[in-house]
Amino acid sequence: MDADDQKERVRKFWRRYLAHLKAQGVQARQLPWYRLRARQYIESSDVPLRRHQAAQVNAWHERLCDQLNLADWQVLQAIDAVEHLHRFVQSPAFSEVDWQALRDAARRLPSQHPTLARQEVLPDDLPKWKRRLIGEIRRRGYSWRTEQTYLHWLERLCRHAGSDSPDSLDGHAVRGFLEALVVQRNVSASTQNQALNACAFYFKQILDRPFELGPFAHAKRPKRLPVVLTVQEVGRLLSHADGVPGLIIALLYGTGMRLMEGLRLRVQDLDFGYRQITVRHGKGGKDRVAPFPAPLMERLRAHLEEVKALHQRDLDAGYGEALLPNALARKYPNAGREWRWQWVFPSARLSADPRSGTIRRHHLHESSVQRAVKRAAARAGIDKRVGCHTLRHSFATHLLEQGSDIRTVQELLGHADVSTTMIYTHVLNKGGQGVTSPLERLGLAG
Repeated sequence: MDADDQKERVRKFWRRYLAHLKAQGVQARQLPWYRLRARQYIESSDVPLRRHQAAQVNAWHERLCDQLNLADWQVLQAIDAVEHLHRFVQSPAFSEVDWQALRDAARRLPSQHPTLARQEVLPDDLPKWKRRLIGEIRRRGYSWRTEQTYLHWLERLCRHAGSDSPDSLDGHAVRGFLEALVVQRNVSASTQNQALNACAFYFKQILDRPFELGPFAHAKRPKRLPVVLTVQEVGRLLSHADGVPGLIIALLYGTGMRLMEGLRLRVQDLDFGYRQITVRHGKGGKDRVAPFPAPLMERLRAHLEEVKALHQRDLDAGYGEALLPNALARKYPNAGREWRWQWVFPSARLSADPRSGTIRRHHLHESSVQRAVKRAAARAGIDKRVGCHTLRHSFATHLLEQGSDIRTVQELLGHADVSTTMIYTHVLNKGGQGVTSPLERLGLAG
């Protein structure tokens, strides 16, 4: 085949690819960019396109994620273009690769993500009352989510009362605001309690004033029971979850950790010798110890070997510094590059810290695990409403079914009050304190 025939063949290929994209609903203005991303992918490997497998895609994805000049939407566009390319040529990689997992893994943590936001420097023009509130919340070590929640409700209180600051308001204004939430906005009891707690904190801790509201309209708190999977359903769920998200899902069920507690694990938190995992700065700022599931030990060892190799490549490239908690980075300037401080589940992408500009590899974005749970539940044919927290509910319930003491389960979950743990006993009641339905006595066939 001469050069002209080869060029014509290439032109026909790209015309057919663009026609395929149009048929799939890709907008016309995006077509040149899809073609550019697809061409860059083809040129990244010496293997013929129709013979590409997951190995070629994963190698390209790793190089793509290391390009710091690309925004999230550009990386997602490139992945979409390459997925369409493999669908178009019907290569083995199209069915082998979990394309959604590649998209999830490529997400950077946004600047207001809870992991990053606590490093935020307060702007100079911040109102005085907000500065005092944030300062007191951070002094007490409350979470960033609590900080944002309290700010949100106090801002809404000020808007409702027509005031620039809550300092000039009294209990009557707060009571009117709380009642309006229920009567006009029809909020739930937990939402109203959030607003109440924010107001009480500000008046008691910031203004040092008595917080007297008097009687007001409370939203009714419905009794909700947690969704719990059976042991068999958990097994089916885990069998349909693979890769790093699958490992995290198994770890969440095996330890009872919350999602963010699992994603924020550092290498030093995994104790293979004592077979325990240290959960640091959990809900309420408390540390606790979780059991290390024996079936996951070898998978985690192999996973850490891959993470260590990734960390070494980052160090060789001049990066490799993990975000340290609180002020440890000032006390130990080089600690962030040490292996023990690295995330157990790092992101696929390097990113620049929005405040310091330091290039880091943060932990995996939580959405990748949340979507993996949804996909696994759908594939397993589980009709219950399944999320990451369902695994924690199932962990606690299954321990109680095995005969574990409820106080032990309380400690493993990190509950401050055993009454919170008691909610998991509802499954043990077998539909009503162990009572057998009278319908069963009739001996009717099913």
